[in-house]
Amino acid sequence: MNAAITTQDLTVRFGNFTAVDRVSISVEEGEIFGFLGPNGSGKTTTLRMLCGLLTPDSGRGSALGYDIRTQNEEIKRHVGYMTQRFSLYQDLSIQENLEFVARVYGLANPVKEARAAIERLGLLGRERQLAGELSGGWKQRLALAACMLHQPDLLLLDEPTAGVDPKARRDFWDELHSLAARGISVLVSTHYMDEAERCHKLAYIAYGRLMAQGSAAEIVAGQNLTTWTVAGGDLAALSAKLHGKPGVDQIAVFGAALHVTGRDAAALEATLRSETAGTELRIAPSEVGLEDVFIHLMRQSSDNFGGAA
Repeated sequence: MNAAITTQDLTVRFGNFTAVDRVSISVEEGEIFGFLGPNGSGKTTTLRMLCGLLTPDSGRGSALGYDIRTQNEEIKRHVGYMTQRFSLYQDLSIQENLEFVARVYGLANPVKEARAAIERLGLLGRERQLAGELSGGWKQRLALAACMLHQPDLLLLDEPTAGVDPKARRDFWDELHSLAARGISVLVSTHYMDEAERCHKLAYIAYGRLMAQGSAAEIVAGQNLTTWTVAGGDLAALSAKLHGKPGVDQIAVFGAALHVTGRDAAALEATLRSETAGTELRIAPSEVGLEDVFIHLMRQSSDNFGGAA
């Protein structure tokens, strides 16, 4: 397979603040690559470098074989970029917005191209509706139609499903997998773990630094974590008691149960058995999930904003 995106030691600074710190990733053709991490960790900055809107201070990278430093105009012609915020005109209709974008891309027949995009993305019957009147899910679909107008081979999507209902999110991801099956590569940032699990590969970036990269299974296995589920009884009291105990690295509430995770499997089990003995609390080993791993990775990272002062 050929790489749609490659970066090596990509770095960008704003004054004394390092927003992206030596990030190296590779995205293959036809691959959906998930980009995860807490807010302010450099995901959007990385996407802006890859689509030619921001020049890195050091390191190198390419998108569809074009150098992100010297060939940014070529990148803009072949890459579709969907921003975090809806950026089309609220007082124009779906049809008018798409025709306008088609003209920006210099397409030969903007009306025809807009109509084709409307049909592809299931917007028929709504083409005269103003963009400002659309729900979050329909705005998202319109934005995807706009960034697909020039038939790009690579999509860069910045938290495209934020604030969208679960059905609209599922429909959107079904569309992404259809595009990937046609050979289109996708780099998408997200905070949703169910979406992360639908990606072929993932990268976790925290405060500018790449913490892990690979398939979901590889990332989970690479952290060597053990998780136990605790149910029944006074979970709040147990959570308070477990903090700082041997083997306990993190505690998270999942509905009516606690997920207790650590790297020292033997110490974790011993602590849980000791603290729940003679109580109605029930413990059982459970599968380590992506959310357990990402909470762990976030705890291992430190905020880089202090250097900005």
